[in-house]
Amino acid sequence: MLLMTLLSLTLAADPTCTPQRPMASVLTRASKYDSTSTTVGAAQVTICYGRPLMNGRTIFGSSMVPYGKLWRTGANEPTIIHTTAPIMVAGIRLAAGSYSLYTIPKAGDAWEIIINRSITQWGHEGSYEAVSAQELGRGKAPSTSLADPVEMFTIVASPSAFTLSWERTKVVIPVGSAK
Repeated sequence: MLLMTLLSLTLAADPTCTPQRPMASVLTRASKYDSTSTTVGAAQVTICYGRPLMNGRTIFGSSMVPYGKLWRTGANEPTIIHTTAPIMVAGIRLAAGSYSLYTIPKAGDAWEIIINRSITQWGHEGSYEAVSAQELGRGKAPSTSLADPVEMFTIVASPSAFTLSWERTKVVIPVGSAK
């Protein structure tokens, strides 16, 4: 009950990060539902996402997140970017609004970044074809190896980048104001 109350208060403070599924199911998920926020120029930007754990598994390049295949970039719902003003994400212009973020991981190479207008689909990669016509654009973001593993998938938002870290991989998605 205390966890449900705390999560409800957190989501009430940030209504843009309301999960698609009922609150009770969010509390029992293995992957925590979280958010990160920043200011990019005049825009207030919030990213809402599921944070799966590594749990001793190989993540990238495995059947869990294969290289060269679409990934929902988190767990459960797709990762959602909310912006109050126009911004650029990996060279893709986003007007004020909400967008889903997908990626295509690549071994030792830049990842493909995909921005989609649909935010209501369940994040599973197999359901992407139904919303692929709403794709806004694709860009690239460099990936690097980390010396120390990151147990829980993490996104850190700053005025110049969205940094994804998990397992021994870090991807820095360039972000900036849109003209």
